[in-house]
Amino acid sequence: MGVLIRTAGEDDRALVVRLLDEAFQNDPVSSWVFPGQEYRRRTHHRLMAAFTDAVLADGRIDLTEDGAACALWLSVPADGHAGDEPDDGSGDEGEDIPARIREAVDPENERVESIARLTDGIHPSGRAHEYLWMIGVVPERQGEGLGTALIESVLDRCDREGLPAYLEASSARGKVLYERLGFEFTGRALDLPDGPRMWPMWREPRIR
Repeated sequence: MGVLIRTAGEDDRALVVRLLDEAFQNDPVSSWVFPGQEYRRRTHHRLMAAFTDAVLADGRIDLTEDGAACALWLSVPADGHAGDEPDDGSGDEGEDIPARIREAVDPENERVESIARLTDGIHPSGRAHEYLWMIGVVPERQGEGLGTALIESVLDRCDREGLPAYLEASSARGKVLYERLGFEFTGRALDLPDGPRMWPMWREPRIR
């Protein structure tokens, strides 16, 4: 039996935030942004909420029907940039989004702002593509293929429409998984200051 997937809506916001919070509590990048287990437990969910709101406004969140996994996608136009996409729905344009997210999440934590600026700085531009911003699976369901099913549902469409896809792997384990799905390391890693490495990865559409 296949994995049932639907598009999340505003009514799913709390579920998605909770799911992402659980899935990324021990992620290397989340641990860098929010050092210390207790601090991360108290604060991490605010960043996941900011990301969820941004993608609900400007992208699409795919959610497994059982609520165990989700993927956050943005469609980036050829003349656009991922850093220009997220919006909180306020109608304010030209505002410093990384700084606004830091203010909402934890004004004293400069790494909340830094991670947005650093990933924006390595994001490829010039070609329209689908951007997998985040994908999360609750810890007790990891290893069941839910994440792969979520990604493949979009990659199938990318192949049909001739669209590339892009993501940043936040762990070596994730990098291996994405390579199996056709993503390739761009050759320019992002080493977070005093922190872990991230791997930007690009996938050309496959000819059917």
